[in-house]
Amino acid sequence: MSGVIEKNSLISIIMPAYNSGKYIEEAIISVISQSYQCWELIVIDDSSMDNTVKIVEDLASKDSRIHLHENKSNQGVSASRNRGISLASSEWIAFLDSDDMWDRFKLEKQIGLVEESNAEFVFTGSSFINEKGDNYLGIFEVPKKVSYKELRTHNVISCSSVLIKKRFFNEIKMEKDDMHEDYAVWLRVLKTGVCAFGINESLLVYRISRNSKSGNKIKTIKMTYMVFRFIGINPIGSAYFMMRHIFGSIKKYRNIKLNV
Repeated sequence: MSGVIEKNSLISIIMPAYNSGKYIEEAIISVISQSYQCWELIVIDDSSMDNTVKIVEDLASKDSRIHLHENKSNQGVSASRNRGISLASSEWIAFLDSDDMWDRFKLEKQIGLVEESNAEFVFTGSSFINEKGDNYLGIFEVPKKVSYKELRTHNVISCSSVLIKKRFFNEIKMEKDDMHEDYAVWLRVLKTGVCAFGINESLLVYRISRNSKSGNKIKTIKMTYMVFRFIGINPIGSAYFMMRHIFGSIKKYRNIKLNV
């Protein structure tokens, strides 16, 4: 089965949100500003206690492509993404976290790569900002193609950069918020034998937050180990791949410095 995508095909964008009032408007505006305009944005509010819902409702009242769904109780990011996927109208799923942003040509360029390579799974490079919106120097570069074996040694796939066929989620779900749930999904998808295709351009603007999973280095190391155990790798193998990730992360952030 190939990744054929017809002209003007709908893209379903999944955005989980929890107390995201500070950043979510910027995230949604980056979707509205896309050069590729055939999309639906499914925002899953996970029982926010701030003004997240109000902001999304205001934007949705001006753009019928924005759909807000509220969890009755806090379910976590995995359950919220899974709910969004289940509500998606398209065969193609894109993810965007509520504190990240896209370059305006992100979807257009990914669709171009799908048409060129028959890919079913596409991701991009990224640039970085901090909580205040200040830019970091350097970008996260990605390979043109990555397999399961390659992804085990270093996660080069940022969730907010992904465009992927919905069919993969028929049997694979996001699970366990106490680990890198998206990384576990990418590994399980690639383990089926497909490859992910990368666009080595900073089409994602990733916000580095002290409160995020990736912001706590000790915590993220433990969660990486848990991913490998979750997908069935033995403790020794999991420790080995965890160490490979530590070295990969050092290399990744070596040239990422705040531009001040």
